Amino acid sequence: MGASQSPYLSMSCVFCRKNDDCPIKYGEKKTNEKWNLTVHYYCLLMSSGIWQRGKEEEGVYGFLIEDIRKEVTRASKLKCSVCKKTGASIGCVAPRCKRSYHFPCGLQRECIFQFTGNFASFCWKHRPVQIITSNNCRDSLLCSICLEFIEPIPTYSVLRSPCCKNAWFHRDCLQVQAINAGVFFFRCTICNNSDIFQKEMLRMGIHIPEKDASWELEENAYQELLQHYEHCDVRRCRCKEGRDYNVPDSKWEIKRCQSCGSSGTHLACSSLQSWEQNWECLECRSILYSAGEFQKAKKHALPNTNVGINDCLLEESSPKLSRQSPGDQRKDLLRQGSKFRRDISTLIIELGFQVKKKSKKVFINKANIWNSALAGFRSQNFNPSYTIEIVYVNEKDHFGTEQPGSKQEFLSLLMQQLENSPLFEGSLSKNLSLNSQALKENLYYEAGKMVAISLVHGGPSPGFFSQTLFNCLAYGPENTQPILDDVSDFDVAQIMIRVNTAATVADLNSIVNDYYKYLELIGCLRLITSISDKYMLAKDILVYHVIKRVQAPFESFKQGLKTLGVLEKIQTYPEAFFHILCHKPENLSAKILSDLFTVHTLSDVQTLGFWNSYLQALEDGKSTVTMEDILIFATGCKSIPPAGFKPTPSIECLHMDFPVGNKCNNCLALPITSTYKEFQESMDIAIKNTLRLEKEENPHFI
Repeated sequence: MGASQSPYLSMSCVFCRKNDDCPIKYGEKKTNEKWNLTVHYYCLLMSSGIWQRGKEEEGVYGFLIEDIRKEVTRASKLKCSVCKKTGASIGCVAPRCKRSYHFPCGLQRECIFQFTGNFASFCWKHRPVQIITSNNCRDSLLCSICLEFIEPIPTYSVLRSPCCKNAWFHRDCLQVQAINAGVFFFRCTICNNSDIFQKEMLRMGIHIPEKDASWELEENAYQELLQHYEHCDVRRCRCKEGRDYNVPDSKWEIKRCQSCGSSGTHLACSSLQSWEQNWECLECRSILYSAGEFQKAKKHALPNTNVGINDCLLEESSPKLSRQSPGDQRKDLLRQGSKFRRDISTLIIELGFQVKKKSKKVFINKANIWNSALAGFRSQNFNPSYTIEIVYVNEKDHFGTEQPGSKQEFLSLLMQQLENSPLFEGSLSKNLSLNSQALKENLYYEAGKMVAISLVHGGPSPGFFSQTLFNCLAYGPENTQPILDDVSDFDVAQIMIRVNTAATVADLNSIVNDYYKYLELIGCLRLITSISDKYMLAKDILVYHVIKRVQAPFESFKQGLKTLGVLEKIQTYPEAFFHILCHKPENLSAKILSDLFTVHTLSDVQTLGFWNSYLQALEDGKSTVTMEDILIFATGCKSIPPAGFKPTPSIECLHMDFPVGNKCNNCLALPITSTYKEFQESMDIAIKNTLRLEKEENPHFI
């Protein structure tokens, strides 16, 4: 090995004897000038006879120089099974396999190197493979990273995600992504899972460095994001000081486009009353229309957003710079249409990634859910991104007994409280009410915060928002036209009906005279010159009563909904959130409940048959117990949350007289009986009596 001291080999790796400097393939190339020694990081790391005995700063990456020399000497006696040259420092770990090879030669023959645990290496005959039980996709799919077509067959060069069955990747794409993202950001590109995904990729030989992402390490990488766009782009700028003039908290403050952020307007130039109002430039508005966002929503009776739009919103914007800004990237996403729509469960799971493992106890009195939830969420120590640990307490219990509670049950009860609270008005589809005491106590903000927390922490969605309230949140009040059904005040509804049914100008003027003071008070008084004026009058009254009248509660509720980025997610994917915020979940069926509960192993087969028969009897209406009752009994929830239950509901069969529901674990224990009649009676009695006692003890009034 004396040749390793020559000037030529001093720049070559002492293990593989290659001069290549390719960090992606061989790892970083490092030279110790004092000892005239050069190694590739992966060649050193995967060598079979060397261990890291020093500190990180000692030797090379913590491998001592004397150990490296001993390993080079050991490898000099081993011949590579690929190139037939000596110096093969890496051996296959499979029992009785005697193959040895250089690291580059191993890559060439598609060996697997595991950069974890004992840093094992497997030759081409014994390497681990991905076993796919069934593959319905015979056609080519896209690599989820480079978006080039790929054959969905697991090979050395093609890997499948362990968490998303239709996500396939090129090995080279994965390796480049892993090196750039590092251990903190390397995850499945489809579902964002990191634990299961990283474990499988390490098994299949992907190196995931323990470092921060490359984009986080680049100096001033996000500098341009700190620069606010400050230029008025409307066609007729009214500011005498010029388009770049910007005075905060005045009519000459510049408001940026809410979609792209790369166009702006003075508040006065677009007749905006405050900076809080949403504004979109012409380009973004045209993209939204051409992408079908508004038209698609019309299928669900989304208000006609063309009515009453200020002309300034449709003015031409100034030419954009050719360099693509983050705002332009946002426009590209809007243009993608269907690609911009996501499944709601995936979106909720993504929001849930913000929740940290650190937990925070929230003490809840079941007899007073609302006030105890308020106290818990308003506590200085409460952080919505911490895992919520529910503890039930009873004020009447002088011994201070604490009982662990189900988080999903608590959130389900909280959403029921919110639906029936005086913060909302309406029967089934609700809008925000105007409650001065609630405004004073900042309860609208807390209500928005509660909805956000329920969604992110795996609880149920509200399901009672009116379409008008949802449109105001998703698209902005200025782009929303309410309907008569939104008016819950009987007197106001009667005024509007009279206006809409007026047949002559005289009738219309008579109505205006009858309600002169009211119309003057709400700013809807107008001169009537033709019968067609009734439509504008009715619209003005409607917009005032449903939107303008509750502007303060709406803004407060919206701020609360921004908790954990929920409002931003709603505005980005409105179609996905519409159904869970405005509609109750589908009715439970025997099949849905049967599929929902997993069965413990070694369960009694006869009891499981009774269970399925019992579910079918409930569906056929042969019992006073309902499907909802069973779900509440086992989990505390009336419906299945958008992201599902965690942990997954399960069933076990035990020798006991009555069923038992463990809401903390979502576990239902079924009694083992001799006959179906005994099983049904046991289930009916336990479930009905348990739910009746809970209602009597905890009436859940606000």
